[in-house]
Amino acid sequence: MAALSPRLRKRLDAAVEKLAARPVTSDGGICRIAVDDETFVELHAPGGTVAAEDAIRCGCLLAPACVHRAAAATLAPIADDTSAPAPSDAPDQPSPPAPDESDATAPLTDPTEARTSAPPAAAPTGSALPASALTSSAPTSSALPSSPPPASAPTGSALPASAPTSSAPTTLPLTTSAPTTPPQAAAAEALWQAAVLVLDAGVDGAGAVLQAGLLRAAHTARLAALPRPAAAAIRTVNGLRAARAAEPGHRTAELADALAELLSTAYGLRRPGTPDAHAALRGTARRAYAPGGSLRLYGLFTEPVLTSTGHAGVVTWTADAVGRLYTVPDVAPGGPARARNAGDRAVRMGDTALTHRDLARAGLVVSGATVSADGRLGAGRSVRAAAAAGADWTEEPLAALWSVPVAHQVARALAAGAARATRATGEDLLFLDATLTGVAREAGGDCLVAECDGLTVRLTAADDHPELAHRENLALLATALGTRVRAIARLVPAGHPRAALLAVRLPAGRHDLGLDRLQRQDVTPTSPLPEPAPRPVRPTPSAPLHILRRRTEQVVVAGRRALTHAAPARPHTTAPHTTPRHTTAPHTTTPDTALLRRAGLSTAAELLDAMRRTAAERGRDGFGRLVSADTDAFARAWLATARYLDEASTALCREAWRT
Repeated sequence: MAALSPRLRKRLDAAVEKLAARPVTSDGGICRIAVDDETFVELHAPGGTVAAEDAIRCGCLLAPACVHRAAAATLAPIADDTSAPAPSDAPDQPSPPAPDESDATAPLTDPTEARTSAPPAAAPTGSALPASALTSSAPTSSALPSSPPPASAPTGSALPASAPTSSAPTTLPLTTSAPTTPPQAAAAEALWQAAVLVLDAGVDGAGAVLQAGLLRAAHTARLAALPRPAAAAIRTVNGLRAARAAEPGHRTAELADALAELLSTAYGLRRPGTPDAHAALRGTARRAYAPGGSLRLYGLFTEPVLTSTGHAGVVTWTADAVGRLYTVPDVAPGGPARARNAGDRAVRMGDTALTHRDLARAGLVVSGATVSADGRLGAGRSVRAAAAAGADWTEEPLAALWSVPVAHQVARALAAGAARATRATGEDLLFLDATLTGVAREAGGDCLVAECDGLTVRLTAADDHPELAHRENLALLATALGTRVRAIARLVPAGHPRAALLAVRLPAGRHDLGLDRLQRQDVTPTSPLPEPAPRPVRPTPSAPLHILRRRTEQVVVAGRRALTHAAPARPHTTAPHTTPRHTTAPHTTTPDTALLRRAGLSTAAELLDAMRRTAAERGRDGFGRLVSADTDAFARAWLATARYLDEASTALCREAWRT
């Protein structure tokens, strides 16, 4: 990409679209794309991976500095190259798995990162960035930008006090506390600069050139042992391409979250910090497995996994006698068909012949177990496993999971929400006893309304992909209003009680809503559970945070210019020979900021003003000419706003679930 002339860089996006429509043939590890009747681009990929720049060859007269090679690299998907070793001097290198550990059974992405979409947009192979190797991350502990105003809790009565918290299960450490090295700091700086350019341009302006720059920075970060920000960069590029291709499964909010994660981790690594804080920001490249001894596990449910990185399968959740959760994964490259059918595959652990569907309702005795810090069970040669009796959700030890007050479960989930590395431990799962009472019409699809512990909860589909059963099952459950269900759901942070339904226990039995397709007889209760005693429902507070969220997402889509119309530059009246100075847009009260201040959210109003001010602020040179905007300051303002939204949304969610 760097070899392209400025003229060819302007033509790159059009060349990518043109090359994508040309015929492709593959023979003996060589992928050949016909540019025209006489010219071809060849990708030499022994083993299916293009690992060197000269492996992409073009027959045109401008090669190798031609636009065709760059376009072919942009079209190629990111390689799943997990064999590249981390630098031997990397201070954050994770301890290797046990010698007999099999990586084949470990899911390559977290199930909570799944989203329904077409196969992910292609990414350049020249960087050899494996999406699967870059999807682990660690608890967020980065500092907020010091300027503009820091993201603090909203002032006024619109945001509540925290609910009581519950203790989280003990887990193994995911990162090592070591100082950030100069190469890592330089890689973080490169990621920050590349992300700032993407934010400034937005989806509309982030074409192949900016995407390639971000991928190059991600590759450098990966080699410098910065897997967490590198993973965020990959997710950002995939989100940009999904948005530009208008893929049905694209969500602007997901792209905004990925970009915020990238900016937050890169910004934190650029600043001084404690070794523990920087270790959390760096993340870990792969999970270390530790001996777990002998385990007696009881199946809970199985959920399908369909990720935006092109991986699919299932994860079966189990619990031991004290309620700690363990997962048995089977996730590999694939699409919706694999997610739909993997539940019938045998669990690859020991000599057991149980399928994942069977294990969700049975039990397992494991000896010589190996367990990662997030509760994933290994399947090495020394692991022995045998089928055992399971337990119903109404029987011990599983019934104890439903005995924890809902407010405490939500507080636990929210405490773990900022720490992405712990999500696979199941801390974001909710165990609910609820009565189905109605259906709510929403723009994204209907959701169930249920009464749970005195709260009105909206239960949504965990995945909207048509080849999975979530949406169909939700529609059938909506015909059985008045039914008492015992459910497992995943918390969806919102200003009202909301959760994604994963599995239910009906009078007819237990059902995994992503895999099992309910029948009419399943939802007709034969002996409904008794209704709970009515309790007054306290209204949840409302805060106009949607204003702030809409503005941050507008920036992601249209770039900095989305806010420049709100604060025009002040006319320049200084003579050319005078000292240069900045021209700053005058402070004005817009309807958005006025509404935020009336709601008591003065910090939110200040952050919105700061975004608009830094978007429009332009300096002048000694001749009075406008110079480029300070995109770095704008990125800090946008990041502070995004972090504020996270904290404010968490506080509102916690209060909404408090009874």
